[in-house]
Amino acid sequence: MSDQAHGPAEEPKQQDDDNSPGNDTAGGIIESPAFPPLLRTLAVVLVIDLFAFAIWSLPSLRAADWSASALVVMGIAALCVVWVGYWIVYSRARLEGDVLVQTWLWDKRVSAQEVAQLKLVHIRMLERVIAPRLLVRRRFGGMTWFHSADAAVLVAFGEQVAKRTIPPAPPQA
Repeated sequence: MSDQAHGPAEEPKQQDDDNSPGNDTAGGIIESPAFPPLLRTLAVVLVIDLFAFAIWSLPSLRAADWSASALVVMGIAALCVVWVGYWIVYSRARLEGDVLVQTWLWDKRVSAQEVAQLKLVHIRMLERVIAPRLLVRRRFGGMTWFHSADAAVLVAFGEQVAKRTIPPAPPQA
């Protein structure tokens, strides 16, 4: 049979064997969860356990003498626990060209042009619990931590910063 009988022939797609973001970061988007799966699961389990403990303690909590301000503080504390747990689970780190963004309680964003210094903190043996993180110091002050379950996102951002800070080589004569 001919190829035309089965429809137009598709061109084979080139596969990247090392899965490194390397050269596609200039216009592409690289994204990963901000925290590793084990840590996100642990956050869900801890939030559920805290609320299960609160329900179990409900009879003794009802018997206590509560003031209005104490109830407000307990309510705010419960909201904070749920809010931080939510962001641990759903936070994402994304490299958009030369801008690194992490969604969190407030979004963190830094452009490669603004960076004065970078420090990658990555403990290989503990990466299932402690996410690789990048300390970014900005040129005009300020410091921000970015977390990513995949260190390749942070390394690709470091490469974007290096491209901007290393002067081009003079032409060979």
